[in-house]
Amino acid sequence: MNRAEMLRRATDRRGTWDVVVVGGGATGAGVAVDAAARGYAVLLLERGDFGAGTSSRSTKLAHGGVRYLRQGHVGLVLGALRERGRLRRNAPHLVHDLAFVLPCYRRRDVAVFGLGLKAYDLLAGRHRFGRSRIISGREVRQLLPTIRADGLRGGVVYHDGQFDDARLLVHLVMTAADRGATVLNYTPVTGLTRGPGGAVTGVVARDLEGGGEFRAAARVVVNAAGPFCDDLRRMADPAAPPLVAASQGSHVVLDRSFLSGGAALLIPKTPDGRVLFVIPWHGHTLVGTTDIAVPHVPVEPRATAGEVDFILETAGRYLAKPPRRGDVLGTFAGIRPLVKRDGGSTAALARDHTIRSDRPGLLTITGGKWTTYREMAEECVDRAAELAGLPQRACPTREMRVHGYHPDAAGLGDLAVYGSDAPAIRTLMDSDPALAGQLHPALPYRAAEVVWAVRAEMARTVADVLARRTRALPLNAKAALTMAPRVAELMARELGRDTDWAAAQVRAFGELARGAMLS
Repeated sequence: MNRAEMLRRATDRRGTWDVVVVGGGATGAGVAVDAAARGYAVLLLERGDFGAGTSSRSTKLAHGGVRYLRQGHVGLVLGALRERGRLRRNAPHLVHDLAFVLPCYRRRDVAVFGLGLKAYDLLAGRHRFGRSRIISGREVRQLLPTIRADGLRGGVVYHDGQFDDARLLVHLVMTAADRGATVLNYTPVTGLTRGPGGAVTGVVARDLEGGGEFRAAARVVVNAAGPFCDDLRRMADPAAPPLVAASQGSHVVLDRSFLSGGAALLIPKTPDGRVLFVIPWHGHTLVGTTDIAVPHVPVEPRATAGEVDFILETAGRYLAKPPRRGDVLGTFAGIRPLVKRDGGSTAALARDHTIRSDRPGLLTITGGKWTTYREMAEECVDRAAELAGLPQRACPTREMRVHGYHPDAAGLGDLAVYGSDAPAIRTLMDSDPALAGQLHPALPYRAAEVVWAVRAEMARTVADVLARRTRALPLNAKAALTMAPRVAELMARELGRDTDWAAAQVRAFGELARGAMLS
């Protein structure tokens, strides 16, 4: 993907787009992939970087939702399990099976949880990742060497999916581009154009890099702005009631030693009614998440001190070595765009979605979860085609491979998340030995990945590279901060920027990185 070419295509077009998608997160990217794959003319506009918000800040699980089964949302779980299977088939370089262990300290819990997870297996059917089974305390300790052993009575092991959310998002955007969509980051929608009767006929957008503004006529505008979808709805109708009940979920990242085995730990119940996951991720230990209602959606959410303490204290009840604040390598927080309901806490809201049209020409989709992004997109494009009078075409994405598809990505080593693009990055390393060097000894990322991110993945800032194209920032904020000057230097060379630009980038990233640190 080349941003200059994408901008030219967006600004030079004289005709009307079939679909203009506002929002470059999981839902918007999914809609763009689906619509482009059906042969519609698609423009995707994202005000920041692709996936800079909620879609890069998840718990990294492609799962059916064990807790939703407990709440009785069987239909939601069935759909998510089906989509989980499709995700692994269509993007095996990014989605893989992960064993989860639920330790039990009361004998009756072994049977109760074992029965519940057997039901989870049955619902998954042919999409099942692995069989759940009741295990002894000794087996729990084998799978989770760092578990608290006092009083352990046994446990249950089950299987779910794990993925890299930001990398999948980038590859979905690339899939949309492969299918002919025009995609642009750093291009906020600043207004809507209107036709007879107030119908929405397109958008007004601004290129943050060049400063220019342009209009894009559309047969239908899809509002996939996640937690910010109400902002766009109010452009069409200032009196529109809110759809989103925003909830913040925070995570902490620890050294791998806190979960030295290859399995994940599921803590079945926390004081706020959620479950807590302790999972291996990119050679580190990821712990989350929380659920706190937020009245206003911040552009850059940060984990609060209370959330960090809650996560550490809850995880510490189950780990032989309780983690302390000094052990935290990084934190991150995301905002869930939960569909607003009357009463109740955000923790009680299921991750279902809604699609609605408040004004002719404008279709809003919000809610849902990463695992079901494709199914949501299919439903949304069906509705959009009907609303816009587009030719009816069947959805082709159920078995469509995501960009980078590779059936045996594990053999690609540290570049596994790039899938079929990995050889191109290897070629960069071979052509210039300086690009083969690691950017920091604590993390596996190499200079060639920075160059690739700019040339092929539309990275425009140091944060784009260190927070999303690589996962340096969420994994180890201090290491990422140390890497920033070298990354800025490489990017400046690729983008034709000067040293002042590089220095400004380092300063901006420093503020972001310090927000992810506890000290």
